[in-house]
Amino acid sequence: MNNVPQPVQPVSNLIEELNKLPGIGPKSAQRLTYFLVRMPEKDARALAEAILAVKEKIILCSHCYNVTDADPCPICQGEERDRTKVCVVEEPLDILAIERTREYKGLYHVLHGLISPMDGIGPDSLKIRELIQKLENGGVAEVIVATNPNLEGEATAMYLQRLIAPLGIRVTRLARGLPYGADLEYADEATITRALQGRQEI
Repeated sequence: MNNVPQPVQPVSNLIEELNKLPGIGPKSAQRLTYFLVRMPEKDARALAEAILAVKEKIILCSHCYNVTDADPCPICQGEERDRTKVCVVEEPLDILAIERTREYKGLYHVLHGLISPMDGIGPDSLKIRELIQKLENGGVAEVIVATNPNLEGEATAMYLQRLIAPLGIRVTRLARGLPYGADLEYADEATITRALQGRQEI
């Protein structure tokens, strides 16, 4: 007979939901839950409202597919942006990483994932068709492929290069400074700046 005391239902429900978040294991979910139990009600309500606001007010930009609360997003609206360059990234977090460098002044396109046959993710699961349509409309001279330097990122970069090359558009890839297997969002500004400056033809 199991005499181990179980948490009350609201607590166990919250532990279960937090455990679904990336990087949050069972122990971390328990620690976060009991932290929230001790949190002042005012702060807990502010957190809950912030989570709801993200789900209710955040949309995808119809131009670059970045997360935004206005369409088009502020970057796509920016008159100072170089519209002849499009930087292709895996996730919206990657845009934040590149923008922190203040090195890149062009536009973006978010794929929302990488090609990964092992995970059942093919090209049709990503925003690749939308990218090609954007490029076919003209005006873009260079596409910078800024997918993460891992197996899926390299496969996606090569797939994009094969699609884009016939359009006569230069395709480059972030180069030195990003170690193989690293995630773009964790790279520092100087590393990303060097990678942007050293990008190479694919």
